This record gives sequence, structure tokens and C-alpha cells, in this order.
Amino acid sequence: MNIEIPVLRLGLAGYTEAQTKQAADAAAAAGSARATWELGSFAEADAWWLEGNRTMLMPNQHLRVQPAVPRGRSVQIALADVDRPVAFSLPITAPGFEPAVTFDLGDSAAAVGVLHQFAGWMQTMLSQFALASSIVDNQPSLISGSWEVLRDTALLAVVDLKLGAGVMPGVSAKEFREASWCVREHGAVTIPHNYSRASVSQVMWQYAQRTQRDLLPPHYRSHPLYFRRPPRLAHQQLKDAHLLVMRELMAHPGMTFLGLQQATGLAEAPLARVLSALYVVGSITSNRKRAVPSGERRADGDSVANESSMSFPVMDSTPRLSRLPTADMTAPLTLTPDR
Repeated sequence: MNIEIPVLRLGLAGYTEAQTKQAADAAAAAGSARATWELGSFAEADAWWLEGNRTMLMPNQHLRVQPAVPRGRSVQIALADVDRPVAFSLPITAPGFEPAVTFDLGDSAAAVGVLHQFAGWMQTMLSQFALASSIVDNQPSLISGSWEVLRDTALLAVVDLKLGAGVMPGVSAKEFREASWCVREHGAVTIPHNYSRASVSQVMWQYAQRTQRDLLPPHYRSHPLYFRRPPRLAHQQLKDAHLLVMRELMAHPGMTFLGLQQATGLAEAPLARVLSALYVVGSITSNRKRAVPSGERRADGDSVANESSMSFPVMDSTPRLSRLPTADMTAPLTLTPDR
């Protein structure tokens, strides 16, 4: 069984083409046993590098990064809303601005070191990725009981539909490869207080965004597909493509993969990735009996207790009808995170 390593994406702002090449080289060199790096879109990146010489501090405490390439756009960032690691390449020219992390882009060792530092800050997410990969490998049935993931006597993780998924701090993908999944009675497990904790939906969703595996069952590419329920996630985690596909399946139950391609304009690979993410959190099905009835909306459950499993752990077994109006079909229904 191969060890699956997640790919982290680095977004850049204010860089020339030559500087972008330097950043790409640093990203390629920063790969390790816990993560690899590549350049990605700024909005969806896991971390940011900003060119300090083109960064201005605005009176409202926003940063404005000027473009360095023709027809480029400036980037404006509210410091209070930054939710990912960010570093600034020297020099810093904005008066009074003293960022926490700076580096010399021309010093390749320093640039790589910053990315290693970032990966350390994201260790919780990397450990959750490793857990999700192990779930895909072992396919435990979460309706059968609660699960402990053990490596010898070490408790690497606990997975329970009500408690969520708890992961030992700093655990690696290699440790999960050498671990065993042990089923326990429902309610017979506890998550240690120092373990990172997230809903099973959250763990599987973030995994689906990063993995290179094809998580979509083969028959989902040919059989009719149906909407079941919204993902139990924070609203901002859903992209336009996820909302678009859910809307189409809500409005037109039984659409096929090809029909969704034609209706949404998504190419095969992007559509497969969108459907994979919705599949692993139980939002779509190929079983008509498990679909939300046509013309009705299902309410978000107020817990994850009804999440169950066939191949993956979060397949909702019983539709729940909504009391919400059905006029607005911009998105299929309101989206509420797990509680």
C-alpha cells in the first residue's frame, strides 16, 4: 500500500515572471514525507507569498499588493480576515509594516525553509488527510460501531459518527499505513482532549479536494444521479461548481454524468472531482430510493448521528423533509455545518 502525500498549494501576489519561476523552484524543492508543494490559484491556495516591495498598507489596515506583470490585477487583503499562512519576500517598503514572516526569495534555502514552516503549522490538516486516506483504504463501516485506529498500542485516531474524527497530534501517513482499524461498541470510545477534532464530513471533504485518487464509483459515470442532502460544512467551503451541480440534480433528478456535463459546462475531470467531493459526504446517490423526493427540500440535520456508510462513512440513510420554501433555486437549500 503506497503512502499518499497531500499537495499544498502556494499562491503568489506581486511577483514578476522571473520571481514566479524562483517561487516554483522553491515549491518543488520543499517536498517532504508529509507534503509536497506547487503553485496554485491565489484564492484557493493553502498559503500565500506576497512581494514586500509591491505591498502597501492602507489606512483601513488592508494590504494592497500591486501587480508586477502587464494586465495583472492588484490584490487587496484584510489583515483581520487572513486565514492561512502568509510570508513576504524582502524588501518590505510599506512604512510601519512589520510582518511576522519574511524571507529573501533569492536565498533558495530560506524560501524552502518558509514552506517547511508553513507545513508544520498545517500539521493538523495533514494528519486529517492521512486519516481520510486510511478510511479510503480500509473502508470501515461506521454504522457498525465506533472505530479506534491503533499502531501497536498507540491510539492514532478515533472515528465516531457522533463524536467526529479525532487525530493524534503530529501523526504521519506512514504511521497510518502500519495501523489497524478496530471496531468498538457505539459509545465505547472517547477522543483524548489533546487530539485535533473535526466532523467526519469535514475530514472527508478536505481530503476530496486534495487527493489525486478517483473517488467516484465507476457506476456514477453512467447511472442516473440524485441529490440527497447538503454537505454538512461551512458555507465558504463550497465552490460555485458544487452549488451548480447540486442545483441541477435538485431541479432535474436522475441526470447522468454526461447530462451534468452538458448542463453545467464542466469538463470530465473537473466534474468528476466535484461529484467525488459530494459523494464522500453523502450529498449525492445513484440509488433513487435514497434521494430527496422531487420538488421537496430536505432540512439539514442538527447532528451527524444519521451519517452512515457503504463505501464511505457519511452516507445519510434517511431523507428528512424541509419546512423551507422552494422558490429560490440558486442553491438547493440552506447549508449548515455539523454541530
